[in-house]
Amino acid sequence: MSLSTALSGLLGAQTGLDVASNDLANASTTGFKSGSALFQDIYAASGTAAPGLGTAQQTIQQNFSEGGLQPTGNPLDLAVQGNGFFIVSKDGQTFYTRDGAFKLSPSGELQNSSGAKVQAFSGASTGTLGPLTAATGNQPAKATSQVGLTAALNTADPTITTAFNSANASTYDETTSVVAYDSLGNANHVQLFFVKNPPAASAPSAPNNWSVYSQPLNANGSAVGSASKLTTLQFTTNGALKSGGSASLGVAWGGGASSATIAFNFAGTSLASQPFAVGGLTNNGNGPGQYTGVTVSNDGTVNANYSNGQSKALGVVALANFVNDQGLRPVSGNLFAASNTSGQAVVNAPGAGQNGSISPGNLELSNVETSNELVTLLKYQEAYQANASVLQTDQQDTQKLLQLG
Repeated sequence: MSLSTALSGLLGAQTGLDVASNDLANASTTGFKSGSALFQDIYAASGTAAPGLGTAQQTIQQNFSEGGLQPTGNPLDLAVQGNGFFIVSKDGQTFYTRDGAFKLSPSGELQNSSGAKVQAFSGASTGTLGPLTAATGNQPAKATSQVGLTAALNTADPTITTAFNSANASTYDETTSVVAYDSLGNANHVQLFFVKNPPAASAPSAPNNWSVYSQPLNANGSAVGSASKLTTLQFTTNGALKSGGSASLGVAWGGGASSATIAFNFAGTSLASQPFAVGGLTNNGNGPGQYTGVTVSNDGTVNANYSNGQSKALGVVALANFVNDQGLRPVSGNLFAASNTSGQAVVNAPGAGQNGSISPGNLELSNVETSNELVTLLKYQEAYQANASVLQTDQQDTQKLLQLG
């Protein structure tokens, strides 16, 4: 009996040595999770006074505590802060990992170092889950069709009584310019002029209304057509915009570009004793842009960026959680596979459900504590030697008994 007991101890110590050695070997492996060998004792089914029969391996328990973050400066290096695993697919199988060292394949797919495809939601967090492909081509021009401008008008500006003339600064109070892209991507402009009108004779104490005139200018600064009245802004006694906040301007840009209709929105424009200023400006057009790279935000949104300052959301990197992380089965390549013990993956966007957030430009380090693993290694080495000595002693005693027989 002592022979089998010592043999079980020897095998257990060997398992512990294997686990500790594997942890030490992966002390520098990105996203690696250390393990611990767990054992159970063995006793005979009957006889409370009988000695134990040795040990048996119970399981190898993974330590899923977070490793530290290592900044890399690579926007495609991602780390999960909090719960969750990246989801990757390879050869028709789905795996899970904390290793976020990703890259783009020649075809633009987001992959890990072994070519497994990172799974993401298409567009929004409620979209279809699948591989994410970056649109690496150029972005075409988009003609401006909507402009939003929020202005602060000054009640102290003088009232204008002469006819508007864009060439005569005394016929308007304030002016500003907005970019208007044509269908070819040329950065044209629309010059806007604000004119404080005299109060109406029927309501001399009411706030003044303001006329807005527009003058389209091509990319070279030459006038396109003549200046025209765009709208009249009317305000309440509190200086809030009452009416006239929407207007439309038709422009024939020429030069081979299509004619355009631009909708102006002056919502939020106010009238008060304040210096003139443009508080907000939006433009739904853009010039052509060349692809400059991909970035990922903390919520997992992957954006393709272009030289024209525009970006395009390509999708949202998905994260998975499990009822029992300890049930995950480790496989090669810093990957885990789901099992009946782990339960099915609960998939959400970063920050949703139990998921943590994404830290772009960082990698999660291994959570191996080298000093602890060295102590563990020495412990199992001593146990191995001790059990080997017991086996040797048992072998010698058995030989003596056989000689006596």
